[in-house]
Amino acid sequence: MLRDAIQTATTQAMKARDSARLGALRLINAALKNKDIELRTGTAPADDDVLVVDVLMKMAKQRRESIEMYVAGNRAELADAERAELGVIESFLPKQMDDSEALAAIKVVVAEIGATNVKDMGRVMAAVKERFAGKLDMSKASGLVKAALG
Repeated sequence: MLRDAIQTATTQAMKARDSARLGALRLINAALKNKDIELRTGTAPADDDVLVVDVLMKMAKQRRESIEMYVAGNRAELADAERAELGVIESFLPKQMDDSEALAAIKVVVAEIGATNVKDMGRVMAAVKERFAGKLDMSKASGLVKAALG
C-alpha cells in the first residue's frame, strides 16, 4: 500500500537526516490525515491507494502551479524548493501515461461509448476518470477528449 511506503520513506528520511525529503513527506502525511478527517463524515473508499493517489495528484498539481508562479516572479530559490517537493510526491505516483498512450486509450473509450460529438464529452470524461484515475492527468485528458471528439 502507498501509505505504508510513505511511512517507510519518512522513517528512512529521518534516519538519513534528509531534511528536505522529510519535510515533503511530512506534508504528504499531513494532507492524507486532512483527507481522512474530511472523509470521517462520508464513506471511506474501497481502495485506500485510490485515495492516496488522488491526494498526491492534487499536491503535485499545486506544486506545478507554484513553480510556474515562482519562475514568472523570478524567485528561483522558491521554485527549486517546490521542484524538490514535486519530485518526492511524484516518486509515489503511478507511472503517468504519455500523450500518445492517453489519446489511444481515450479513442478506445470513445468507440466503446459510441460518442460522436462534443455533447458526449461528459460521459466520455466520466468513463476516462473511472478507468484511468491516477494514471492520467484529468486536465490534460479534457483537451485530448475534445480533440478525439472534434
